[in-house]
Amino acid sequence: MTLIARKEEQKLLNQALCKQESQFIAVYGRRGVGKTYLIRKLFSERFSFVHTGYCNLSRKEQLSVFFKSLRKAGLSSRRRCPKNWLEAFDLLEMVVEQSTAEKKLLFLDELSWMDTPRSDLIPALEHFWNAFASARKDVILLICSSSPSWVIDHVMHNIGGLYNRLTLSIHLEPFQLCEAEEYTRSLGVSLNRRQILKGYMALGGIPYYWSRLKKGMSIDQYLDYLFFRRGALLKNECSGLFGSLFRKPEIFQKIVATLSQKKIMTRNEILKAVGLTSAGGASKILRDLENCDFIRECTSYGERKERVYRLIDPFILFYYHFLEPRPGDTEFRMERANTPETSRWQDLAFEIVSRLHTQNIKNALGIGAVLTEEFSFSVPENLAEGIYGSQIDLVLKRADRISNLIEMKYSEDEYLITKASDEAMRRKRSDYQRVSGSKDTIHLTLIAPCGVLQNSYACNLASVVTGEDLFL
Repeated sequence: MTLIARKEEQKLLNQALCKQESQFIAVYGRRGVGKTYLIRKLFSERFSFVHTGYCNLSRKEQLSVFFKSLRKAGLSSRRRCPKNWLEAFDLLEMVVEQSTAEKKLLFLDELSWMDTPRSDLIPALEHFWNAFASARKDVILLICSSSPSWVIDHVMHNIGGLYNRLTLSIHLEPFQLCEAEEYTRSLGVSLNRRQILKGYMALGGIPYYWSRLKKGMSIDQYLDYLFFRRGALLKNECSGLFGSLFRKPEIFQKIVATLSQKKIMTRNEILKAVGLTSAGGASKILRDLENCDFIRECTSYGERKERVYRLIDPFILFYYHFLEPRPGDTEFRMERANTPETSRWQDLAFEIVSRLHTQNIKNALGIGAVLTEEFSFSVPENLAEGIYGSQIDLVLKRADRISNLIEMKYSEDEYLITKASDEAMRRKRSDYQRVSGSKDTIHLTLIAPCGVLQNSYACNLASVVTGEDLFL
């Protein structure tokens, strides 16, 4: 199978290979996003050394399997298994020195799993790069990890011997909708964009979650296959995912479970809900979740400006709405497709997907190159001040003095704007103008998968963005 998307990442990696000095490259991103596939596919059989760390092995066991990889790379059988990482990297130096390849391409996959408690891995890696590899012109050291926070904390923000040593870092992000569409085609599966959008609302852009899709399956059938049949592939994915990322995953799962039931929460609301104090590493926990693309810190305006957090991972939202409450159910998705619970999930999921494609929204509005400030807006009712009480999903405050007030509504068919919904949008516009004091021209904008049903109320919208636009 050929590489799907990742054009910029391929370009950067190929350029690094052509440089005339040694390169230290980190590729990171959450599990299943395609890091290892990208590197192995791009460089094929050009590696001088390859090793993948093992999850939950002791330091002694990690060293033992590392030694086996060294032997496969040509290390003499007379050498003994290293007792520590300093000795292990000394042996790696020998492998490099005996290689006849023009470029010595070294790939250390899942490096964070090799960094066991009280390990000397990082000092040994520092010494290997600073005293050996960087002094040559032919070493390409590629490290890869499914724990973005580990890479950021231990390598990118290292204040010791690895400070400012990376020559290239790539945060591999999930597929966008158009890339998910390209991937399904590469699998030989024919799905229209409405089906892909529904799938993306549950799976997000993680290639691994799409990879088992078979010809002839609808998206509803595929979700049942992945999650709800006995022995389903992804039924227990969430606990495995967090366990591979964090040494104490319970509090991280508790936070995302809490956010899965809310559109936005302040930092203090999150800490109160999960029983954390302001101290105790709460800021680092939230930052780690953000680094892993589970949550996002953003701005909300209203009576005051606030920093808030929202869940941005469609898979996590789906899991905590359908898998976590009833792990023993089978074919849950298909049997309950039209329940209020499913409708609530669809609204939340469609909003997440839309927010992940803000640039596509701007392109659809013809403002792709216009500088915008993006935020949500919320204000409680205060009739004495003429405020009805409003929550606006997304505001695009544009440099051209126009503000788009954007609502996101999921519907299987064209969305019907009624008299009541039209009045609600007008009240939101009034609240926004009164509270913000904005002098911008206000454009009411709706995002709906199939657009809107044309009637007299639809004419009050300045613009409509469809699900089709999110692919473009």
